[in-house]
Amino acid sequence: MHIKVHEAYRKIVALADSNLIGEKFEDGERQIEIKPGFFKGEEKTKKEILKILKDLEKEDATFNIVGRESVETALEAGIINEEGIMKIDEVPVALALM
Repeated sequence: MHIKVHEAYRKIVALADSNLIGEKFEDGERQIEIKPGFFKGEEKTKKEILKILKDLEKEDATFNIVGRESVETALEAGIINEEGIMKIDEVPVALALM
């Protein structure tokens, strides 16, 4: 998984499965492009990402999460819940605002 933290007026966390970076998915009117400039940060293990997500949950951060492994990790960290997950062309996507 790749994680990148963008600094703005609040932290914006981009988390994606490594194999999805650079891909584009469409499903009817919904689409998502996993742009390297936004999503390609540091490649980390699940354990490392869990710690980062839990630390950033305490801050006023937003989370953009794409991919099966990334969404499962965010669920485990408590950042998102099942109701907050949508699928675009069978790819799980979740957005969270803390």
